Amino acid sequence: MKRGALDSFFKPVTPKKTKYEASADKSHHENYPFGIAHLPALFIEQLGFSPAEEGKLMNDQLNLDLVYYQPYIPSSIAPGVFEFLRQELPFYRVQYNINRGGIQTLINTPRFTTVFGVDDTSRFATDGTIVDAKKGNKVEANRYKCKPRPIPHCLDELRKISEGSTGETFNFCLVNYYADGKDSISYHSDDERFLGTNPAIASFSLGVKRDFLMKHKPITPRDGVAVDEPKGIKLPLGSGDMVLMRGQTQSNWLHSIPKRAGAEAGKGRINITFRKAMVKAGTENYYQYNVGSGGVFKWDAEQEKMVAWGQAAESIETSGTPGNGEPIAGTKV
Repeated sequence: MKRGALDSFFKPVTPKKTKYEASADKSHHENYPFGIAHLPALFIEQLGFSPAEEGKLMNDQLNLDLVYYQPYIPSSIAPGVFEFLRQELPFYRVQYNINRGGIQTLINTPRFTTVFGVDDTSRFATDGTIVDAKKGNKVEANRYKCKPRPIPHCLDELRKISEGSTGETFNFCLVNYYADGKDSISYHSDDERFLGTNPAIASFSLGVKRDFLMKHKPITPRDGVAVDEPKGIKLPLGSGDMVLMRGQTQSNWLHSIPKRAGAEAGKGRINITFRKAMVKAGTENYYQYNVGSGGVFKWDAEQEKMVAWGQAAESIETSGTPGNGEPIAGTKV
């Protein structure tokens, strides 16, 4: 064995250096489980050059209206932004029940999720309270069953840039963390009524590359004659890429992130989507399915996995040691 190889074999393992320098400033709100660090100044500066590449318009198929950016976030900061958001955001592994043929079925969300924002009937005042969007007065205590929270600085900077480049407006930010290739999301469309007609959704990818699959919804035959359905779409979303879905896309197309095997299956991916909910049903829906009533998870850089924040390791099967030793106040939302 060569001397260099021998030295490296016995060399103590040192923590991997992060690709960003954390900001001392944090976003605070009573419905955050902990303060969320602001986006580092270097990232904000580089995001000023977004989109890094002009978007490719994809509207050559029936009911399809996409703009595909490869990438949107500059490649110089995409790895750091991924590490930053994975480390600094609170995440949840939501469970919920659905009724299938009169039978209650427990669903375990196959990814980590988190969400911020409030629908168009309300807004957050400068002190963090929720006020009526038209009248400006504090909303009644029972308007929401959930506990909405504003979009933190680190995500709001990206929201503002997205609005500027797309001409759309957004009041919600949903974040998915796919821990490995086993985490996925099945075919679905974001066509809920609370999003209004022809919603626009800006979807960002950070981390390992994952396939984004799309297929048209079944088309009803016209006058008894079958209509050929458009061919499916496969976009290999890399770190920093963004897909803007708009127009009739959501009402006519389905999309998914399938499971993945292979060399990179053990690596993580973050998906950020900005969207606009029009009524309070949207707020209730997003918090129910992306926060729920379970505990908070936070990335542990030493163990390289999500762990239960502030809870004993032995109490949760999927966690190791407590994430950072902070108190567990505010984990129920």
